[in-house]
Amino acid sequence: MKNTGVPIVKEGLPFLFIALVASIAFWIGGIWPLSVLFVGLTLFIAFFFRNPERLAPVGAHLVCSPADGKVIFIGLVKENEFLKEEMQKVSVFMSLWDVHVNRVPIDGTVKNMKHHRGRFMAAFEDRASEENERNCMLLETSKGVQLVLIQVAGLVARRIICYPGIGAFLLKGQRFGLIRFGSRCDIYFPKEAVILVKMGQKVMGGETLLAELKG
Repeated sequence: MKNTGVPIVKEGLPFLFIALVASIAFWIGGIWPLSVLFVGLTLFIAFFFRNPERLAPVGAHLVCSPADGKVIFIGLVKENEFLKEEMQKVSVFMSLWDVHVNRVPIDGTVKNMKHHRGRFMAAFEDRASEENERNCMLLETSKGVQLVLIQVAGLVARRIICYPGIGAFLLKGQRFGLIRFGSRCDIYFPKEAVILVKMGQKVMGGETLLAELKG
């Protein structure tokens, strides 16, 4: 899978290069305030696109967070993309300061995918899940349990990146994509799953446990 073993994801390198070249150009031109500004921007871009290693929790029934950030929703809702049934939903909001690499929450096969064009309202808004630009994935475990994972663009985010396609087998903690510049991830569980996080809790993608599956 892409971006394994590199400190900065490759999708961030063009932004990093442009900011770095601009800072050098302004320095050569003697325009110090702009040079300092772009040095700061270069450092922020490197920080934003950082790509830390994570150790996924062991256990085929344990689901980890697909993203770094804060839990902003936990509840029973209707899943409208694939299964069309009531499921437990957990939403994680990624601020500009969080790692934006997304990770697979559980071992499973990609059974279906959809991409929806949409709005770019603030990702912490409840209706962003239904109205914003988003990429939807249906994952099925080896025991036939199905989960829905949705990457949602935010107010500043304008690009959702998802590496795997339908039929791919993914491992828990594996990098599967990212969303540029502030966004959220929604994950839908069967109603009988035990949710292990609380509202407002900070979570780490690929490490923090979100839920325990039953059956």
